[in-house]
Amino acid sequence: MVITLCHTDDIPEAGARGFNLPQGKLFAVKKRKNIFLYLNRCPHLGLPLEWEDNAFMDAEGLYIKCANHGAFFEPESGECIQGPCLGDSLWSIDYHLENGQILIDEAELPALPSPG
Repeated sequence: MVITLCHTDDIPEAGARGFNLPQGKLFAVKKRKNIFLYLNRCPHLGLPLEWEDNAFMDAEGLYIKCANHGAFFEPESGECIQGPCLGDSLWSIDYHLENGQILIDEAELPALPSPG
């Protein structure tokens, strides 16, 4: 099954947007009009990255930030460049665009842990 997340215009430049799917949490980052899609799960302890809805970026909009442990990640690669998971990476999700809509194939999602 194909899942439509949102239109690329729904994500602010140098910003991010989170998605709560039945299969788990994802988030998309927009940098220089490019979209990067990741599981919303810090590689350190597996917790969601944000404390407030859609608050995935640092104050300058340069890096993805884990609100739980202060780790910073490169938006383009998901690689942790500072924090307890240094050298690890966020789990990237493949997607395709159709008329500006971000689409993912449910079969491509990794097995996500059940909540709680």
